Amino acid sequence: MVVLDVDGVLTDGSIIYGSDRTEYKRFNVHDGYGIFRSRKKGLLFSIISGRVSKVTTIRARRLEIADVFQGNEDKVSAFQEIKKKYKLEYDEVCFIGDDEFDLPLLRKVGFSAAPADAMIRVRNEVDHVTETDGGRGAVREVIDMILEAKKLL
Repeated sequence: MVVLDVDGVLTDGSIIYGSDRTEYKRFNVHDGYGIFRSRKKGLLFSIISGRVSKVTTIRARRLEIADVFQGNEDKVSAFQEIKKKYKLEYDEVCFIGDDEFDLPLLRKVGFSAAPADAMIRVRNEVDHVTETDGGRGAVREVIDMILEAKKLL
Protein backbone atom coordinates (compact mmCIF):
# COMPACT_ATOMS: atom_id res chain seq x y z
CA MET A 1 0.00 0.00 0.00
CA VAL A 2 1.07 3.55 -0.71
CA VAL A 3 -0.22 6.17 1.72
CA LEU A 4 -0.14 9.73 0.47
CA ASP A 5 -0.14 13.12 2.10
CA VAL A 6 -1.77 15.79 -0.06
CA ASP A 7 -0.43 19.32 0.38
CA GLY A 8 3.22 19.29 -0.63
CA VAL A 9 3.08 15.73 -1.97
CA LEU A 10 0.17 15.39 -4.40
CA THR A 11 0.25 19.19 -4.79
CA ASP A 12 3.04 21.74 -4.71
CA GLY A 13 1.74 22.91 -1.34
CA SER A 14 0.06 26.03 -2.70
CA ILE A 15 -3.53 26.75 -1.80
CA ILE A 16 -5.27 29.39 -3.86
CA TYR A 17 -8.46 31.04 -2.66
CA GLY A 18 -10.78 32.76 -5.11
CA SER A 19 -12.69 35.90 -4.12
CA ASP A 20 -15.76 33.66 -3.76
CA ARG A 21 -13.83 31.62 -1.13
CA THR A 22 -13.40 28.69 -3.50
CA GLU A 23 -10.25 26.71 -2.78
CA TYR A 24 -8.03 25.64 -5.66
CA LYS A 25 -5.16 23.17 -5.76
CA ARG A 26 -3.07 21.95 -8.66
CA PHE A 27 -2.47 18.23 -9.08
CA ASN A 28 -0.04 16.59 -11.49
CA VAL A 29 -1.43 14.32 -14.22
CA HIS A 30 1.69 12.14 -14.17
CA ASP A 31 1.04 11.34 -10.51
CA GLY A 32 -2.58 10.60 -11.33
CA TYR A 33 -1.73 8.25 -14.16
CA GLY A 34 0.88 6.53 -12.02
CA ILE A 35 -1.73 5.88 -9.34
CA PHE A 36 -4.28 4.69 -11.91
CA ARG A 37 -1.79 2.37 -13.64
CA SER A 38 -0.37 0.88 -10.46
CA ARG A 39 -3.81 0.23 -8.95
CA LYS A 40 -4.38 -2.05 -11.96
CA LYS A 41 -1.16 -3.86 -11.02
CA GLY A 42 -2.34 -4.49 -7.46
CA LEU A 43 -1.06 -1.55 -5.41
CA LEU A 44 -3.45 -0.10 -2.87
CA PHE A 45 -3.63 3.63 -2.11
CA SER A 46 -4.94 5.77 0.69
CA ILE A 47 -4.75 9.44 1.58
CA ILE A 48 -4.14 10.91 5.01
CA SER A 49 -4.17 14.70 5.11
CA GLY A 50 -3.91 17.11 7.99
CA ARG A 51 -6.27 19.52 6.25
CA VAL A 52 -9.89 19.07 5.22
CA SER A 53 -10.58 20.08 1.64
CA LYS A 54 -13.38 19.46 -0.85
CA VAL A 55 -10.75 19.57 -3.59
CA THR A 56 -8.95 16.60 -2.00
CA THR A 57 -12.21 14.67 -1.90
CA ILE A 58 -12.81 15.38 -5.58
CA ARG A 59 -9.28 14.31 -6.56
CA ALA A 60 -9.49 11.12 -4.49
CA ARG A 61 -12.77 10.18 -6.15
CA ARG A 62 -11.27 10.84 -9.58
CA LEU A 63 -8.34 8.56 -8.73
CA GLU A 64 -10.71 5.97 -7.19
CA ILE A 65 -8.99 6.15 -3.81
CA ALA A 66 -11.66 5.13 -1.32
CA ASP A 67 -9.67 5.38 1.91
CA VAL A 68 -9.35 9.11 2.53
CA PHE A 69 -8.73 10.56 5.97
CA GLN A 70 -8.77 14.35 6.27
CA GLY A 71 -8.23 16.58 9.25
CA ASN A 72 -5.77 14.09 10.75
CA GLU A 73 -2.51 15.55 11.99
CA ASP A 74 -2.00 12.33 13.97
CA LYS A 75 -1.42 10.23 10.89
CA VAL A 76 -0.36 7.12 12.81
CA SER A 77 -3.79 6.92 14.46
CA ALA A 78 -5.54 7.49 11.14
CA PHE A 79 -3.40 4.79 9.56
CA GLN A 80 -4.44 2.25 12.22
CA GLU A 81 -7.89 2.01 10.56
CA ILE A 82 -6.33 1.34 7.17
CA LYS A 83 -3.87 -1.16 8.63
CA LYS A 84 -6.68 -3.06 10.31
CA LYS A 85 -9.01 -2.96 7.28
CA TYR A 86 -6.40 -4.43 4.92
CA LYS A 87 -4.58 -6.57 7.52
CA LEU A 88 -1.29 -4.85 6.75
CA GLU A 89 2.02 -4.81 8.55
CA TYR A 90 4.00 -1.58 8.62
CA ASP A 91 6.70 -3.11 6.44
CA GLU A 92 4.12 -3.58 3.65
CA VAL A 93 3.49 0.15 3.45
CA CYS A 94 5.08 3.14 1.76
CA PHE A 95 4.22 6.61 3.05
CA ILE A 96 5.09 9.79 1.18
CA GLY A 97 5.10 12.89 3.37
CA ASP A 98 6.74 16.29 3.38
CA ASP A 99 6.35 18.01 6.74
CA GLU A 100 7.32 17.40 10.34
CA PHE A 101 3.91 16.11 11.46
CA ASP A 102 4.37 13.32 8.88
CA LEU A 103 7.47 12.03 10.68
CA PRO A 104 5.76 9.70 13.19
CA LEU A 105 4.20 7.65 10.35
CA LEU A 106 7.24 8.01 8.10
CA ARG A 107 9.31 6.43 10.88
CA LYS A 108 6.97 3.41 11.18
CA VAL A 109 6.43 2.30 7.59
CA GLY A 110 8.56 -0.12 5.62
CA PHE A 111 9.50 2.47 3.01
CA SER A 112 9.34 6.21 3.59
CA ALA A 113 9.73 8.87 0.93
CA ALA A 114 9.61 12.64 0.60
CA PRO A 115 9.56 15.05 -2.32
CA ALA A 116 12.74 16.96 -3.14
CA ASP A 117 11.25 20.14 -1.65
CA ALA A 118 10.08 18.57 1.62
CA MET A 119 11.16 20.13 4.89
CA ILE A 120 14.85 19.45 5.55
CA ARG A 121 14.18 17.50 8.74
CA VAL A 122 11.90 15.15 6.79
CA ARG A 123 14.38 14.74 3.93
CA ASN A 124 17.04 13.80 6.48
CA GLU A 125 14.95 10.96 7.95
CA VAL A 126 13.24 9.21 5.03
CA ASP A 127 14.47 6.22 3.05
CA HIS A 128 14.18 8.05 -0.27
CA VAL A 129 14.06 11.67 -1.40
CA THR A 130 12.67 12.10 -4.90
CA GLU A 131 14.41 14.07 -7.61
CA THR A 132 11.17 15.95 -8.27
CA ASP A 133 9.19 18.33 -6.07
CA GLY A 134 5.79 17.70 -4.56
CA GLY A 135 2.98 18.21 -7.07
CA ARG A 136 5.50 17.87 -9.90
CA GLY A 137 5.69 14.09 -10.28
CA ALA A 138 7.23 13.02 -6.95
CA VAL A 139 4.45 10.50 -6.32
CA ARG A 140 4.89 8.99 -9.78
CA GLU A 141 8.62 8.70 -9.18
CA VAL A 142 8.07 6.66 -6.01
CA ILE A 143 5.32 4.54 -7.57
CA ASP A 144 7.53 3.71 -10.55
CA MET A 145 10.35 2.72 -8.17
CA ILE A 146 7.98 0.34 -6.37
CA LEU A 147 6.67 -1.15 -9.61
CA GLU A 148 10.23 -1.60 -10.92
CA ALA A 149 11.30 -3.30 -7.69
CA LYS A 150 8.35 -5.67 -7.99
CA LYS A 151 9.16 -6.22 -11.69
CA LEU A 152 5.73 -4.88 -12.70
CA LEU A 153 6.90 -2.19 -15.13
